[in-house]
Amino acid sequence: MAEMLPTTEILTRISKNSLKNPNETFTRVFRYMLRPDIWFLAYKNLYANNGASTKGINNDTADGFSEKTISNIIKSLENGEFCPTPVRRTYIAKKSSDKKRPLGIPTFTDKLVQEVLRMVLEAIYEPVFMDCSHGFRPNRSCNTALKSLRLKFTGAKWFVEGDIRGCFDNIDHSVLIRLLNQKIKDERLIQLIYKFLKAGYMEDWTYHRTYSGTPQGGIFSPVLANIYLHELDKFIVNLKNEFDKPSAELYTVEYRKAQWQTVKARKAIKNCDPNNKIQKKQFIKEMKSVRSVQLKTPCKSQTDKKIQYIRYADDFIIAVNGSREDCVEIKNKLSLFISSALKMQLSEEKTLITHSSNYARFLGYDVCIRRNAKVKPKKGGITVRTLNNKVELLIPIKDKLNKFLFNKGIVYQKKDGTLFSTHRTSLIRLSDLEIVSTYNSELRGICNYYSLASNYCQLRYFAYLMEYSCLKTLAAKHNSYISKIINKFQNGKGEWGIPYETKQGPKRCYFAKYSDCKSGKDYTDKITKAAIIYGFSRNTLEERIKAKVCELCGKTNADHYEIHHIHKVKDLKGKADWERAMISKRRKTMVLCRNCHHKIHNQ
Repeated sequence: MAEMLPTTEILTRISKNSLKNPNETFTRVFRYMLRPDIWFLAYKNLYANNGASTKGINNDTADGFSEKTISNIIKSLENGEFCPTPVRRTYIAKKSSDKKRPLGIPTFTDKLVQEVLRMVLEAIYEPVFMDCSHGFRPNRSCNTALKSLRLKFTGAKWFVEGDIRGCFDNIDHSVLIRLLNQKIKDERLIQLIYKFLKAGYMEDWTYHRTYSGTPQGGIFSPVLANIYLHELDKFIVNLKNEFDKPSAELYTVEYRKAQWQTVKARKAIKNCDPNNKIQKKQFIKEMKSVRSVQLKTPCKSQTDKKIQYIRYADDFIIAVNGSREDCVEIKNKLSLFISSALKMQLSEEKTLITHSSNYARFLGYDVCIRRNAKVKPKKGGITVRTLNNKVELLIPIKDKLNKFLFNKGIVYQKKDGTLFSTHRTSLIRLSDLEIVSTYNSELRGICNYYSLASNYCQLRYFAYLMEYSCLKTLAAKHNSYISKIINKFQNGKGEWGIPYETKQGPKRCYFAKYSDCKSGKDYTDKITKAAIIYGFSRNTLEERIKAKVCELCGKTNADHYEIHHIHKVKDLKGKADWERAMISKRRKTMVLCRNCHHKIHNQ
């Protein structure tokens, strides 16, 4: 009997087929959800997340996972009896305003099912999605969108900033199911997705139905949103094909005249008598003069029409080479398509038409096109306008960084408007190492994100305020002064850091340097969960469960083995045997027999 292929290998084949044949439809894909090996992989993808220990409306978490759990889920799916549980709704603050964003917390079983669904859907749709889409996709991030923008938006005249009002909450279920049916001809899979869409949510112990939107906090919600907004990508690409027109003439008449004068001057220098130095100097002087005029003359005729488009989730920006009237027409067409085809609304207050000499806001950056006639020498002594018409990405200091500093209580503002760093009361109870690590993670996170900015050097003052706030927090903790803190933690080389012990010996945690983040070459948030890049071998978690050995007592004849899962290894005190075993292995999971697992929870 032939050995059954791993499900990951089958999903990889599906991805390759979808890449070769974008219009291909897929049937009988639900059966891949009934294979046990994909559920071990789903658990492996989820258990390390902080939310794995967070409860939904019941006590179901990553703890207690076992082969029996898998068989129960597969049996309920096969019989059509699986019914998603309503999510527990909570609220988190929005960064851009004082409003709060609703967040749903599913049960862990629902997370597992959604993760398997995500792998199947991603294998089918990921090869079909366009290059202009960057949100919630493997090997893509905000930085890949910004790098693409910097490359493609060169010479743009206008920006159309787009934003869909309440995108994820207003996805029409009937439209989404219709789009899924176009590519997936498997009623059982579509029905399962529909159940999740209609599962509803619990708030203050009251059940609420869901009539639109993707599952709140769902694992596969980003994939569903990308499937939905892929229609917008296709619409704009078709609009681009209709709108784009080549330039009638590449250069302006004035530039061609200035260029011809430069060519004539160079020919005169080349053909002049080498012995007549006075004449040669005169020709060189004339060449420099006409070359200077050429470099100040507008080059591009701007008679072409062109659209470039970048999208990250529901936030998108369009660069237009054309008139403002063209931009208004494009905006109207977008609004009509989004309302009629997608059953959503374009946010009028956030969808702006901006001239490229002014700043447009996209993914936390200010974007504009340089109008800069400065010249730089290239190889061979040729001078060119390297900055003119190039995209410039800038950090919005006041809107983003200053707001962050005030919200975190890192600074306060004096009467003259200057910022003054202060200590953070909320961190005083932490250890010295935790205080410095907190500041370091915040500083590195912001500096890494804004590493593409042209005004990156302005982060120097931001880093200064962060460092002195950190020192003042340490001083407040020890009831001391900044100078004494620096002297206490100095390494003798002009730097200060918190000493700590490791197995390799003593080390120091130094305060992060903002300049180190500028040299980062890889800006991509690498997500290795895509089915197309899964390994074909069985993962270690599956091997540990199927070995049927209790990792605490060593029992091999138990009837049932399950996973004991903890939130963080650092929370363990090391008092019990199982705690010491998990600390030594540095794992959040341990395979236990049911007897040992019950003993741990009864403690």
